[in-house]
Amino acid sequence: VADGGGDLAPGVMTEYLTDEWGFFIRSSRQYERFRSPYQAIEVHETEPFGKLFRLDGHFMTSEQDEFFYHENLVHLPGITHPAPECALIVGGGDGGSAEELLKYPSMKKVTLAEIDMAVVDVSRKYLASVHKGSLDDPRLDLRIGDGFAYVRETSDTFDLIVLDLTDPGGPSLELYTPAFYRACASRLTSLGAMALHIASPIAHPDRIRQTLVSLRSAFSIVTPYLTSVPLYGGLWMMACCSATIDPRKLSAPEIDRRIAQRGITDLQYYNGETHRAVFALPNYIRELVASAPRRRGGTIAVSGTVS
Repeated sequence: VADGGGDLAPGVMTEYLTDEWGFFIRSSRQYERFRSPYQAIEVHETEPFGKLFRLDGHFMTSEQDEFFYHENLVHLPGITHPAPECALIVGGGDGGSAEELLKYPSMKKVTLAEIDMAVVDVSRKYLASVHKGSLDDPRLDLRIGDGFAYVRETSDTFDLIVLDLTDPGGPSLELYTPAFYRACASRLTSLGAMALHIASPIAHPDRIRQTLVSLRSAFSIVTPYLTSVPLYGGLWMMACCSATIDPRKLSAPEIDRRIAQRGITDLQYYNGETHRAVFALPNYIRELVASAPRRRGGTIAVSGTVS
């Protein structure tokens, strides 16, 4: 079963990254297992990750490793922006991205467009250490419904857009298209940026190549970057996309200065050195990034250069 779960034994959760490769996590207790109108939802207790949340057989987030994902997804564009005041999250019903965005003292409003209320409900019940109350913060505007429809129909603009999505498939499939990326670009302010996770460069090189092509059809600056997410099996690619801002232009001391100046605390991963480090692409990933056709007039960052 490519890109999904196919558990092999009772208490053993397996996720396949491809038809031939995957990994497992043992569940010590199952809290929830049911199907919402949109997807299969599970919450488990595990030894290495604490409470773990799964959708349609995909490991989504956990108490112990959520910061690898959420801090890298949110703060790389967030710190690059001079003073974000308004943000949109598409997906992200666990509240982890909202929690990171609400750390910014300039942030006045975060809109969370999540298609499945059941995700929000189980997160409120079991994942308090992930959302840390952000799902009930007065600055959070929770919109339950289709994210693409919300982006198309809203007249609001945003300093930051975070696509905190499941892997392509089911209700998220349309959110990995050039049309959706262009719609997001149209909703950004002049200094705005969008961030998203893409895929594993080892397991999903074709997906990365196609996603970069789609992103470059919508944004003039597309900056792919790498981080390790233990729950996702290791190395994972993300991207920061904008018409104007480039996260590679900030030095490590400047990142640390901005973190201190903005009073952003409780960071378990992100700092000036890690901000710089994520742009260091191994040669084979440089080749993968460079192999996607370029949008006329657009740029793509490859290990600190623009080509």
